[in-house]
Amino acid sequence: MKKEILNVAAIAAALFCIGWADSLEGLKLEAGKIESIETAFIQEKHLSILKKPLQSRGMLYYKSPDSLRWEYTAPVEIILLMHNGKAERYLKTEDGKLEKDNSASLPIMETVLEEIGGWLKGEFEKNPYFTAQLRPGREILLTPKEDAMEAVIEKVVLYLSDRPGILEKAVIYESEDSYTNLIFEDAALNPQLDDSIFTKVR
Repeated sequence: MKKEILNVAAIAAALFCIGWADSLEGLKLEAGKIESIETAFIQEKHLSILKKPLQSRGMLYYKSPDSLRWEYTAPVEIILLMHNGKAERYLKTEDGKLEKDNSASLPIMETVLEEIGGWLKGEFEKNPYFTAQLRPGREILLTPKEDAMEAVIEKVVLYLSDRPGILEKAVIYESEDSYTNLIFEDAALNPQLDDSIFTKVR
């Protein structure tokens, strides 16, 4: 659960504060232009013991300043919601219903998702978990600041699209032989998103 939430935080945060900029301060300025975003994603989990990666699909919604919906639609339906500082997680049961997860790990999720609010504003330099570095070839490297975080995520590499404000792909390295690809498709900048998207599962 903790790894799942940190993956969401690392990618969702970076996704919305990327534009054509040559400094971290420039990223922060670009982030201020983005009020909302809607994008489909494909997630590919690569492990050395697997011949083929495990693939999931879903949708990601964001509305400034801190509303977020990260929804897996296949093969298993899972929904993460954040709105007004409150985080919730819903899982699909065997009878097809979505039920709220009230496990003890939820405080971890809420704490990490709260950090996204600052990241979405492009405040990389204030983030307690990752150090950001702009690299040639429209790449951003995120490396953990603490050993505890490095034990979960080794690094994250973000690949910028040729459209300012849009991330093309992100690769989360959990270890040398374990990594996750996130590929973003059909992204829309500043669509009109109702608050119910971030408060209701349906």
